[in-house]
Amino acid sequence: MAFNISSIKTSSNGAWQGDNPLHYAFPLLIIQTTLILLVSRSLAFLLKPLRQPKVIAEIVGGIILGPSAFGRNITYMHSVFPSWSIPILESVASIGLLFFLFLVGLELDLNSIRRCGRRAFSIALAGISLPFVSGIGVSVVLRKTVDGADKVGFGQFLVFMGVALSITAFPVLARILAELKLLTTRVGETAMAAAAFNDIAAWILLALAVALAGDGGNRKSPLVSVWVLLSGVGFVIFMMVVIRPLMKRVARRCSSEHDAVDEAYICLTLAGVMVSGFMTDLIGIHSIFGAFVFGLTIPKGGDFADRLIERIEDFISGLLLPLYFASSGLKTDVAKIRGAEAWGLLVLVISTACAGKILGTFTVAVLCRMPVRESLTLGVLMNTKGLVELIVLNIGKEKKVLNDEMFAILVLMALFTTFITTPIVMAIYKPARGISPRTHRKLGDLTSDSNNGVSDKLRVLACVHGPGNVPSIISLIESTRSTKKSSLKLFIMHLVELTERSSSIIMAQRARKNGFPFFNAAHWHDPLAGAFQAYSQLGRVSVRPTTAISSLTTMHEDICHVAEEKRVTLIILPFHKQWRRMEREDEEEKGSQNEMVENVGHAWRVVNQRVLRNAPCSVAVLVDRGFGDVYQTPGPNVTMAQNVCILFFGGPDDREALQLGSRMAEHPVVKVTVVRFVDTERDASRGNELVLRHSPANSCDNVYSFSTATMNRQTEQELDDAALAEFRSKWKGVAVYMEKVGSNIVEEVTAMGRGGGYDLIVVGKGRFPSSMVAGLAERQEEHAELGPIGDIMASSGSGVEASVLVVQQHDVVLAKEAPVSKPGKSRGRDEECSSISSAKESPVGNPDIV
Repeated sequence: MAFNISSIKTSSNGAWQGDNPLHYAFPLLIIQTTLILLVSRSLAFLLKPLRQPKVIAEIVGGIILGPSAFGRNITYMHSVFPSWSIPILESVASIGLLFFLFLVGLELDLNSIRRCGRRAFSIALAGISLPFVSGIGVSVVLRKTVDGADKVGFGQFLVFMGVALSITAFPVLARILAELKLLTTRVGETAMAAAAFNDIAAWILLALAVALAGDGGNRKSPLVSVWVLLSGVGFVIFMMVVIRPLMKRVARRCSSEHDAVDEAYICLTLAGVMVSGFMTDLIGIHSIFGAFVFGLTIPKGGDFADRLIERIEDFISGLLLPLYFASSGLKTDVAKIRGAEAWGLLVLVISTACAGKILGTFTVAVLCRMPVRESLTLGVLMNTKGLVELIVLNIGKEKKVLNDEMFAILVLMALFTTFITTPIVMAIYKPARGISPRTHRKLGDLTSDSNNGVSDKLRVLACVHGPGNVPSIISLIESTRSTKKSSLKLFIMHLVELTERSSSIIMAQRARKNGFPFFNAAHWHDPLAGAFQAYSQLGRVSVRPTTAISSLTTMHEDICHVAEEKRVTLIILPFHKQWRRMEREDEEEKGSQNEMVENVGHAWRVVNQRVLRNAPCSVAVLVDRGFGDVYQTPGPNVTMAQNVCILFFGGPDDREALQLGSRMAEHPVVKVTVVRFVDTERDASRGNELVLRHSPANSCDNVYSFSTATMNRQTEQELDDAALAEFRSKWKGVAVYMEKVGSNIVEEVTAMGRGGGYDLIVVGKGRFPSSMVAGLAERQEEHAELGPIGDIMASSGSGVEASVLVVQQHDVVLAKEAPVSKPGKSRGRDEECSSISSAKESPVGNPDIV
């Protein structure tokens, strides 16, 4: 069906009146936007394990939706992406592009570029010059080979090809560096500064290319290009001399020292982006150049810049920008690359682009006395393409400098060079983190000499997701704080997911040093850290805050690194679920409570699992059911007691839990009860051995996993007895000790958590379990990473009201775990089985004060 674009209406009267919404501009735009977002987000999810930037998924999504794949169906193409709708889609996408380039200008700190000095400038110059010169040779080959390429003036074609091969995508590079934790390493900082130089040079060359291209074939006087360039220079000078001081005054008016940011300033700034874009378009340079320069005029790092980013980045980056990348993919018809000759040209373009950029950067970096491996990594990083590349290609196509075949070849080149960046960097560059050799730390390693008043300082790393974790963490730390002077040092790590947002990248730059989180006084400005600062002053605890901003797949590396670097003895992790009790407001049931579960998501559960597997010290997972509600400000007049129960079944993890309980017993307001479970019935009726088969085919997420180590059960029994004897001797008359017969473990442990008798129950993970715990191996799990007892106490339907702390002792002997199953009567091969013998326990006695 043919359409006259002047007759296209915005909205339809509806299907009931016989109108097809796909024949009207706005309903069709909604369908196109939804389809683009669904496809690009699905591809981003599939490419996430490969650590690819989102731009790859968005371009590929556009190619799939366009004439290369789905567009081969003529009915689909004419219905969903008819030719009359493309200018409308591109207009909406261009608004997103305009504001995104404004955000890029906000990210680009000219002062940091100035600090990097000659090295970054030299590397950027080489990274542009060699590919640009190489582009001249490629231009000659393409003009002779590709049909129609020689119809464009040689000057315009050469400049466009040179720019396309020589630029580096600053925004995409920033996200790749943040993902690989290289953002603030020497390589990352040099790459960012060089890319910033490169970006500025690319805009100048792009302005030159647009000026030379004019309106395609209809060239006017050569003086026009000169006037365009001079006007562009004048625009930049005006923005930096007049507008920048004005924006500094606006930023000062909107700082935290004054009241909330005035909405009028936000609106005027957004209008300034549009006006700047219009001015450069009026001059004859693309409108995005004006938005980029206006972004440079905004002072960096202040409240005003943060507020601007917060207001617009999600809408722009999440909704409008994908439309621009997808529209580039819609214009890309891979079918135009026909025959061996055309595919050979694609290989030539990719090889020239990669070789020119990597060799040019590598050579100058080596001359600047950078190590060879770092120099090669820098060359690969500088080869990243992306946003600016696509802008150049789209303008080239719009100005008719590039035909369909050339456009497709260059889009595929940009895709390929960006796609290979992350895997190559991961393969060739593993920076030395400068950490001392691994040491094995657990609570039992701390020495304490009460006679001389000397004790090792307990160093704890506590992780928090948000403000909701603060009360429970403070309450837990306070309960472990010794009354002895200077005995606890607390490192607080605020875990923040690294996203595609510009603010996330800026935060990562502020919160990182040498690729990992670092600690300094500036972090007290974080509102979440303020609560811990107050606690440090009142509780005589040394507190150091930091923020870890990483993708969730690598968050555990940050946690383990800080634990290693700071010689931490215990890592405290918040459970991914948090229970809250809400008072009912109904008149009939007023005073009763409802239980509400807050779940931060499965991805955070995986972070905890990886820390448990890789931690260089002991780990405790806190299942919070309102433990912080009983916390009071530390002081001499605190009378409210915390009732803490230690469940002891035996094994290294339980002994670590007992060590923690021993520290808690030192606190004057913490009442500790130790309950030891004994199993005389199993000894009498079943002998001394329960056999479990290691079952690697099962997933650790679906069944419990125990240690694969071979350990002497008799020795373990002796260590358990010695640990309990020491505890009873040390805390005689202070702590409560009792023994229970373990007949129905599930019912008995859940009963102890009901009724509000205990505020906190501490259990060992049980990786080398007693026969009682091993008997629960095939129980239906809910949270396998907590071990059988911890899982029972943390299960949502258990009725347990107390908070639970699951402790895992650091021990390389126990580090390797495997899922288990009961093999039945046949034991099978010895190497597949873990023999768990039940030791003979002492007779059950009445609870007594020890």
